[in-house]
Amino acid sequence: MGCMPEVYNSHTKPKKSIIKEQKVREKRLDAILSDKSLEFKKKSKNPLTAFGYFPRKADFETKDKEEHVILLLRKHPITNARWIIASLILIMLPTVILFLPTINAIPERFMVVGILGWYMFILAYIIENFLSWFFNVNIITDERIVDIDFHNLVYKEISDAKLDRIQDVTLQMGGAIRLFFNFGDVIVQTAAETPNIDFHAIPNPDKVVKILQDLLLEEEQEKLDGRVR
Repeated sequence: MGCMPEVYNSHTKPKKSIIKEQKVREKRLDAILSDKSLEFKKKSKNPLTAFGYFPRKADFETKDKEEHVILLLRKHPITNARWIIASLILIMLPTVILFLPTINAIPERFMVVGILGWYMFILAYIIENFLSWFFNVNIITDERIVDIDFHNLVYKEISDAKLDRIQDVTLQMGGAIRLFFNFGDVIVQTAAETPNIDFHAIPNPDKVVKILQDLLLEEEQEKLDGRVR
């Protein structure tokens, strides 16, 4: 009676072997991403960063245990300027209204309630816009790209694509403000269910494209060497 061939995967391999392979992969990632032209070698510690390089404690729901987060991206902070300026104007508006002659005709208690309600509305507006910026992120790992969209507090959408499914990467950057603050769009065309994954208004888009290209080259090399997991 013939013997069944022995199959190894992440579940059947000895723990020491898995740890050894993980360390080897970490060293290879460090090597391919150590280009002197990349001026952001320091790992990110700031939880509010818009360009997190090997961010600490970065995690998401579908992340594998052996998967490494290389980049965590948000929209450039300057994109928040519109709602921040609008919030400041709304905060100052009651002060301006108080100087109007007709305002004295309104009873004081109604005026207090109105002002409190107004500032509660402004606070909700600020929180909503901040959370939208903070939780809508793009993630690049050593295995895939992930797009996380929070539409509201009770609904989110997660799209991802394996690196070997990426067909084309396009950088879109134009306009004086984008050029001055160095942010733009990176459009990733894939062969997955989601044909395109878009990174909108992210900082250092040229460096993001460079990292993606390096990871794609490494993925191809893994296939040639038979190291695909």
